[in-house]
This record gives sequence, structure tokens and C-alpha cells, in this order.
Amino acid sequence: MATRHTQPRRQPSRKGSMADIPKDLLQEIKRLEDLFTVDTAKLKSITSHFQSELAKGLSKEGGSIPMNPTWCMGFPTGHETGTFLALDMGGTNLRVCEINLPEEKGEFDIIQSKYRMPEELKTGTADELWGYIADCLQQFIEYHHEGEKLDKLPLGFTFSYPATQDFIDHGVLQRWTKGFDIDGVEGKDVVPPFEAALEERGVPIKLTALINDTTGTLIASAYTDSEMRIGCIFGTGCNAAYMEHCGDIPKLEHMKLDPNQEIAINCEWGAFDNEHKILPRTQYDIIIDKDSPRPGQQSFEKMVAGLYLGELFRLVLLDLHEVAHVKIFEGQDVSSLKKPYSLDASFLSDIENDPFENLSETHDRFEKALGIKCTKPELELIRRLAELIGTRSARLSACGVAAICLKKNYKTCHVGADGSVFNKYPHFKARGAQALKEILDWDKGRDGKALGKGHDPVEILPAEDGSGVGAALIAALTLKRVQEGKVMGIRDPEGMLKGTKAADPKSKEVAPESKK
Repeated sequence: MATRHTQPRRQPSRKGSMADIPKDLLQEIKRLEDLFTVDTAKLKSITSHFQSELAKGLSKEGGSIPMNPTWCMGFPTGHETGTFLALDMGGTNLRVCEINLPEEKGEFDIIQSKYRMPEELKTGTADELWGYIADCLQQFIEYHHEGEKLDKLPLGFTFSYPATQDFIDHGVLQRWTKGFDIDGVEGKDVVPPFEAALEERGVPIKLTALINDTTGTLIASAYTDSEMRIGCIFGTGCNAAYMEHCGDIPKLEHMKLDPNQEIAINCEWGAFDNEHKILPRTQYDIIIDKDSPRPGQQSFEKMVAGLYLGELFRLVLLDLHEVAHVKIFEGQDVSSLKKPYSLDASFLSDIENDPFENLSETHDRFEKALGIKCTKPELELIRRLAELIGTRSARLSACGVAAICLKKNYKTCHVGADGSVFNKYPHFKARGAQALKEILDWDKGRDGKALGKGHDPVEILPAEDGSGVGAALIAALTLKRVQEGKVMGIRDPEGMLKGTKAADPKSKEVAPESKK
């Protein structure tokens, strides 16, 4: 075993040695390249359609992309102050954070605890769910503030499930995702039962803002970097949020808002091109959609998000095993490869990260995970296929970012991105940057410098903690608005201040305007 790893390390993005590959496999690689490569002209036409679909989502008629107004109005200044709680309800954990925003611009201190989300809770009753969450918050406060007499602490709640919001302190769950299936919650406002559970236990907390993790990513990143204009998630799913002027949102016209007021829009852009007009879907993408729980929905997400990359890869390999003229893995038991969703994005990451010239790590991974022994030519095909799927994901993802930049006429800006694919998938950042360069026709970087090395006009950077710091900041911004009497999109402004430090007119909790 050990001797195999003395092979020379390969260059990270080398195509590998194609010289000793049989002709039929070479033709197959060429076919896959044609199938999965998105050229510059196609990127531009996708971006152009994306731009018009973003506008359609803001229109009175609406479109496939929901473009949900979040009632988070405007960016932080970096001068917000005070102590805020954040609650992040994920599929496996519940995270509670206490965030202190000090006097220093763009700084924050954070303490946090994680609580396991018991599996039985996901299919239990609504009372059990809200009761458990309130118990965790109570435990957190008792541990960190033992014996203290507390004012009510404002809470930002990251509730990353599809919800519609007429107010920032309200949210109607459209449908459960992430394995939750609790009766009597869908179609209802989640805030009253959550607050009732807190009240019942006497927990000194006031829900100030219900937010989506993508909006939190935008706000947290903008707090520490004033060039941030877009927040993105590239992970199991995909999404983006950005600031839009109320005057450019026809579906809010009836509210007579100040046309220059900015409001964060949670795009929910996984639904882009549900009509199948523009995205270059292969026969494999069509199978993924057809066999998914909601065929015809989330078309963009199914081509770029982490949840589907491994499945695409599996479907292609299975197809190549079954077609007579190629027959990869001939004479081997491929039953493990026949199991849907048995390979995830990290499987592809590992293949792309294999540093050895003879792809020995990939060979071992296939043998261990799937019981398949690959030949050298098969390994080269596998490596190329992983590169093609990973590259297509990054390039299509860039179309959404470019569409927002064109819509808002951002010539330069930073984009804060989070999610497992962005953070862990090899070359995702570089491939996305290359696609932006092609779509937006850059020939030089900022100040005439060469592209790359931080000089790209639009740069996608790792985001700040959206579901923690972002949620707390949105709670701070919302309280600040109530103090200033700007109460649009807030259902219970008086109740929001009641019992909190911010209720005191002399309070410095959240920033006075003059500090800008």
C-alpha cells in the first residue's frame, strides 16, 4: 500500500495524462466535456435571463424567483452597540449566541452554545418544539447570567425555512425542510407560539427579528467590510440576498414607502429557470429533477448545489457502465453505485484534491466506498468528470452574482459567501472568479492593476457568521429603527422596546445617528 504513495504529486488542476487512454474512453471524455462545459456566450445569456427574472420576482405579478422582502432596512454603519442574542435553528443543532457590539467600529464579542436537535422532535408536536427551544434559551441565560437581574434581551432568530414575512417580527412557515415534519405549523405565524413558550418559562427575551441565514450573511459581512453588497450561500442549497431600493420594487408600491429606502431582498434564487428556458440541462440533470421530491422546482439549485453534485457524478458513471461501447468497471459489482444519493460533494472534493499522478487516493476511495477497482484510464475519466461537474457549478453560480451586479450597476463590490461548497470545494472560488471575468468583460483589475490577487472588480470573499452575528445585528438595526420612529415592516414596535434597555431614551443601546 505505502509504496503507491511515493508517486510524484500532480499539479492541482492538471488534466492528467491522457496519452494511454483507449480511444472509446477518450471520445467519452470529449462528450462529457461538451455536455458539461458552459462557454462565455452561454454564461452571458444565462446572466441576462437571470437579471430579467430577478426584476420579474419584484414585480406585482411575481415570477419563479420569490424575491422576498425581509424588512431588514439598510446596512449597518459599524457603530451599532449593545448586547443581543441570536438563535439559529438548523437541521441538526440549535445554536444560541450572545453578541456584544462594543464602541469600536465593526467589532464584536461572541459567546455561544450548541444544543442537539433531538430527531424525535422533528416529527413531534409544535408545543414540544417551541418548548425545547425555550428551554435551551433559558439554560443559556441561567448559565451565562447567573443571579443577574436582566432587562429583556433582544433576539434575532435565524429561521432558515421557507417563510413569508409581512413584518420583520413575524413569519409564516410555507413548508418544512431539513427533515422536519411537525403538524400544525405550516401556513401559520411561528412567532406567537415561540413567544408564548418563552413567556411561560419567564425567559427575559424579546424576539426582535426573524431572519433567513442569507440575509444574515449579507448584514454580518457588511458590518465588518463596507464594500459588501451581496450575501450568498453556496452549500447544500444555494441562495443570495442584496439591498434593493423600495422604489424599484413594484410589488411594495401599495405600501407608499420612501422610494430611496433600502430593504434587503432574500432572493431564494434556487428557483431560477423553473421554466427550463435557459439553463444547459443534461439528461442527468433531468433525471435528478424527475426523481426529486418536488420535480420542476429549484431548477438552478439542482445544477449547482452541494446536495446534487455527487448524485450527478453517480448517474454519469452508472450510465457509462451500462452503455455497451464504453462499459467502465466491466465485470465488477456496481450495486453500491446504484444507490441514489450515496455519494456527496465531499466525494468529488477528494477526487479533485488527489495530489498523486496515478490518482492512487481516488483508486483507494473507490475501492473502499464502492468496492470498485478502477483502471488507470477509468481514474483519468473519473477525475475529469469531477472537474467538469465542479467547474459547471462554480460557473453557473457566478451568473447569479453577475446578474445582481448588472441589475444594481455595481462596477466594484465585495460579495460575502458561506456554505460548504464555497468553503471546502477545491478551486470553486477561482472558477467563479474566472466566470465573473468572462461575463462582466474585465480586462484589468481595480486601479488598473492586474486581475486576481484581490484586485478583481467584484470579489467573492468568505462571509462573516450570518446566522449568529448577522441575526444579532438585524435585531440591533430593527430596535434602532423603532427608537427613530421608523416602524414600517414592524408589527409590534411598542412591545419590541418594552422591558429592554433600548426603551430608555438615554440608552446608547444601538447607535445614535450622529455617530455615522
